[in-house]
Amino acid sequence: MEQKKAKSNTTALITKGRTDITLVFVVLLLMVFGIVMIYSSSYYSAYAHYGNHNHFFLRQVMWVGIGAVVMFMVSRINYRLFLKFSGYFYIIMLIMLILVLLQPEDINGSKRWLTIIGDISIQPSELAKVVLIMAMSSLMAGFEKHINNFKALGFVLGATALPVLLIGIENLSTAIVITAIIGGMVFVMYKNVPKLFLIAIPPILILGFIFFQVAGYRSSRIDIWLNGPFSDPLGKGFQTIQSLYAIGSGGFFGVGLGKSIQKIDFIPEAHNDIIFSIICEELGLFGAIAIIMLFALLLWRCLEIIRSSSAVVEILIVTAVMIHIGLQVFINIGVVTNTIPATGIPLPFISYGGSSLIFLLVELGLVLNIARQNASRLDHL
Repeated sequence: MEQKKAKSNTTALITKGRTDITLVFVVLLLMVFGIVMIYSSSYYSAYAHYGNHNHFFLRQVMWVGIGAVVMFMVSRINYRLFLKFSGYFYIIMLIMLILVLLQPEDINGSKRWLTIIGDISIQPSELAKVVLIMAMSSLMAGFEKHINNFKALGFVLGATALPVLLIGIENLSTAIVITAIIGGMVFVMYKNVPKLFLIAIPPILILGFIFFQVAGYRSSRIDIWLNGPFSDPLGKGFQTIQSLYAIGSGGFFGVGLGKSIQKIDFIPEAHNDIIFSIICEELGLFGAIAIIMLFALLLWRCLEIIRSSSAVVEILIVTAVMIHIGLQVFINIGVVTNTIPATGIPLPFISYGGSSLIFLLVELGLVLNIARQNASRLDHL
């Protein structure tokens, strides 16, 4: 009888079970902190460009509110229902990725946004992350007994390669993140790791060479990183130099919330991808470590959910989300501190932006959904 109850819970429309309060608390805390830092880092430029100190702040509050509702809804509706329609989501994603490349005008020098209505736009590349996590998790779980077969593996990689190529034309950093996410999922499933690397490395190197040759600015960023930002202080190295100034001037406890100097036209769009430098300047090393620890706690909770999961598809989904968040945090902080070449990757839950935040919260909704499934399963044992 208990086994039937447990089984019925996996097919029910609404997921029952306890909510992972720790995970929810950490995510909400990161988003609230992000709202505070977006206001602090943007009120000067918001007034200069829009005549309203609260422009970016109010928009981020709106996105956080929408995202929180979406996360709650996804956490309640059985995740298997989303996986059932993941093939349709995949087709919609491909159409949007093609449309964004075909549009005649670009925004800020690149074609990454698809206008929905008025000044509201969406980044199809952000949608691609969550869609590919769902679609590839479902596909790999279906191929569980055959994943070590080259044809099955080739099918998975082929289904990933098309959207990655479309995204990589204008947004190589996101293409790299998606490749790493799917690569991590395959690593979890695939038993012959040496053979996997031998298969994967040549095409990755070839594609990387092509992408860098197509867009010359990508190779110039590596040159700036290798030679140091002061090799082009007024050009490609300007933002990195100002970011390092901000970090260095913060000391251990920072200059104080709202008192950053670098955000006043020294760092362009300080509320976006480079916001971690303002955190370091205003809150110092103490604030930076606190944020990193919150991300570490979030990843730890994901790891605990993986450990309590019994289904392969659940392990794949949570692993993918864990890789996504961890990698974006690493890349964002690495760029800000000049540890890696400059690229545009937002700091999860904190950088300004609607698309990145909402689709990331969809992923967290799936993780919370799986955590509830696990809790319900354990209650019936």
